Amino acid sequence: MDTFYDIPNVLKHIDPAACDYSEWTQIGMALKAGGFPCSLWDEWSRADSRYHPGECERKWETFKGGWNSSVNVGTIVNMAKSRGWQPERAARGNRALEWDDEINDDVKVVDTAYLEDRELIEPSDNVWNPVGDLIKYLEMLFDADDFVGYVTKSWKKDDRHMPTAGACDRTAGELIQQLSRCGGDIGSVLGDYDPEVGAWIRFNPLDGKGVKNENVTEFRYALIESDSMELAKQNAIIREMNLPVAALVYSGKKSLHAIVKIDAASYDEYKRRVEYLYGVCRKNGMEIDQQNRNPSRLSRMPGVMRNGRKQFLVDTNIGAASWNEWKEWLEAVNDDLPDITPLESVFDSLPPLEPSLIDGVLRQGHKLLVAGPSKAGKSYALIELAIAIAEGWDWLGFRCAKGRVMYINLELAQASCLHRFVDVYKALGRTPRSLHNIDIWNLRGRAVPMDKLAPKLIRRAQKENYIAVIIDPIYKVITGDENSADQMAAFCNQFDKICNELKSAVIYCHHHSKGMQSNKRSMDRASGSGVFARDPDAMLDMIELNVTEALRSSVRQEREARIWADALAEIGYHDSPDVGSVKLQKIAKEKLTTAQYVAAERKCEAIAAEVKHFTAWRIEGTLREFPRFDPVYTWFEYPKHVLDNSGTLAGMKTDDVVVAQKAKPSKGKRVSAQERAENAFEALSLDGEPVTLKRLAEYWDLENEEAARGRIRRAKGFVIDGNKVRLDGNPDGSDSVQK
Repeated sequence: MDTFYDIPNVLKHIDPAACDYSEWTQIGMALKAGGFPCSLWDEWSRADSRYHPGECERKWETFKGGWNSSVNVGTIVNMAKSRGWQPERAARGNRALEWDDEINDDVKVVDTAYLEDRELIEPSDNVWNPVGDLIKYLEMLFDADDFVGYVTKSWKKDDRHMPTAGACDRTAGELIQQLSRCGGDIGSVLGDYDPEVGAWIRFNPLDGKGVKNENVTEFRYALIESDSMELAKQNAIIREMNLPVAALVYSGKKSLHAIVKIDAASYDEYKRRVEYLYGVCRKNGMEIDQQNRNPSRLSRMPGVMRNGRKQFLVDTNIGAASWNEWKEWLEAVNDDLPDITPLESVFDSLPPLEPSLIDGVLRQGHKLLVAGPSKAGKSYALIELAIAIAEGWDWLGFRCAKGRVMYINLELAQASCLHRFVDVYKALGRTPRSLHNIDIWNLRGRAVPMDKLAPKLIRRAQKENYIAVIIDPIYKVITGDENSADQMAAFCNQFDKICNELKSAVIYCHHHSKGMQSNKRSMDRASGSGVFARDPDAMLDMIELNVTEALRSSVRQEREARIWADALAEIGYHDSPDVGSVKLQKIAKEKLTTAQYVAAERKCEAIAAEVKHFTAWRIEGTLREFPRFDPVYTWFEYPKHVLDNSGTLAGMKTDDVVVAQKAKPSKGKRVSAQERAENAFEALSLDGEPVTLKRLAEYWDLENEEAARGRIRRAKGFVIDGNKVRLDGNPDGSDSVQK
């Protein structure tokens, strides 16, 4: 498809030093397949410091070559395009063609320099069946009840014979029936024609009332004709282009008449398709008679004589079966997809894998999804990740490569987002040394759908060498229905474009679906289509753990013990926090000054207040490139996540399981109506959706909503408003309004 490009010039746009071994090998194979000399590959390779004299020649001998090779010069063109080179042509974009538009070179499928002519064989007199040609033509192009326009009479103008308007009062069925009984005398059916001039026929059906464009009832076909090319060349190009030709007729003079299937729904669509068709023909070396655009146009009728030559039917139903099939074929031949890689060419010299961005989780240039419910601190986790990559630090216990990061903020006000970054840096307690590695693009209120955002992002980021792009959150830029697999696949394809164009990882977060999550696989918890979980190369899922009061108290005492131990260390008294907060506090009261003791005590009070709001999380991974890791347990201590190195959280149940167990006690345990209602209400409120009588009935496995209404009425503190249930402001239920 790309043999029309100046390959030696295209090759100049590919830096050999930036190619890996596989790409270097494929370029050599492509050049050999395209008939180029090894010296071209060798000369190009010299610009690489890895060049070794004689290596190109030795490798060249192992290539099979040939035009049927799966690697060809198109490989070189695609490599150059991926590196920013563009052929010198104007792309028309995704819009309908206008009459004066130019068709770009991507529709070239014929290399006239290599095309072999296809001779036209005129049937001999004893073989040719004129009536049979015409009947077959009518059967191929028309339905039995279609009115057919034809012309057998002509008049002279400036020494040229011109067709008259002709007739259009009979259907194809009638004509076929009469021709079948004419005994070979076409003139007895259609009227005698001048054998010096020949006869004509209109290739689209008419309404039987006239022969103008407005009389065309269906825009099925268009005419291709060229008077400026040899017949054998015309015949070859028409077939090589795989045109959907219903009938191919020799005009008896200079040209072939190809009746091409257009299948347009309207006249406007017909015009667009004909112009596209003519443009493709021009780009493939066939000069088209531009006067043949009209759908009511006359073409040469097969089965008659013209100045001693036969107007005969050359062939029928050649090329693609329909217009759509042809367009798909044309686009497939000229797509920008990479060529197939023969395993033989890389088996002994595999390209290196992309280096890790997050050790054991994600490679550079790949995609990561972080999923979790609200209040999991997902945005803070992504900010922590941005900082970890920028500084080359650990994140959730995983080592990160160091490099530049773009963080796209779609949700927070600009000031709030910037404050968050500073707050997280301070909470981590480490000195910033690579702030220059973080760029923040604040798009709150300016977000556009992902298919529009991706090209804008790529344009801005192309020269910045980011190794990670973080998008937070994606619900702001989702296009289509998140429950539709095909629409979400198209949405996620935008992330691939960013990865491919920027050579950067794309990291984004998404929310959980509603309802209990603990009984689902980690990859099934993300809301919407399963595409969300199956598309990324790595997925980290966060699920909340139930923190008991006993555990919260233990954490508080542990933190307080550290505070007292640190305060004592400042005066030279060293004791381990393992001694316990109570004992250390007593020692501190004896050793510290009043001011020192009060300062430490206030820190303990602050810790006690903070611990009340700590949440605990289990993080599971679904990975494509690495083996699965054991779950990671972490506390979210606003505004940062802190790994649980004690192992305490590993034995904790998830929050929704605990609530469900409270709401559905074991068999035999008697539960009051009040407790049963409170537990059910708490469990159903977890997903943030309104609690309704229907949901309560399903939860309790009751037959109907009225049974659930009865249960709620037996409890205090609830209001039934229509079919919704909510908590009353008065816990004793004295003012409850139960409808």
